[in-house]
Amino acid sequence: MRRIITYGSFDLLHYGHINLLRRARSLGDYLIVGLSTESFSMLKGKRCYFEYRHREQLLEAVRYVDLVIPETCWEQKVEDVKTYHIDVFVMGDDWKGEFDFLQDYCQVVYLPRTPEVSTTEIKNNVDLREGRHGRARDADGPGARAQGEPSAADTRPQEPPRRSRPEPPR
Repeated sequence: MRRIITYGSFDLLHYGHINLLRRARSLGDYLIVGLSTESFSMLKGKRCYFEYRHREQLLEAVRYVDLVIPETCWEQKVEDVKTYHIDVFVMGDDWKGEFDFLQDYCQVVYLPRTPEVSTTEIKNNVDLREGRHGRARDADGPGARAQGEPSAADTRPQEPPRRSRPEPPR
């Protein structure tokens, strides 16, 4: 059995993620996904929209994924490769060269990203539509409002603060 592993946040799961998972799985028989925990995502400078357990549920529902494990730190990759008897480590080509040190343990493959989609771009587009981050909308475009008129964001009820959940056990 040829085992593959990849890592990521997989926040706002989209067809670019599915393409990566499909292509990764095609390299072997069993695909393990190291899913970044919320605390590790924050260390990487990312804030996930969905909590770990929801992102985990989404990935578990993808037919190419056989196992989801928590990714809690950069250093765990060597140990994961050894523990799970990994044959191929896969990442998007935006990480090219960053994980070559794993070649001592397994094959390292950098797959091309799906160029027209990214989670960051989706988040930025949603922020623009919602008028977040202080970005002004076109004065004449959709969502334009008269001066002094409150925006939808100003009139929306405030959400209660989210409770942080403990990280999943290793």
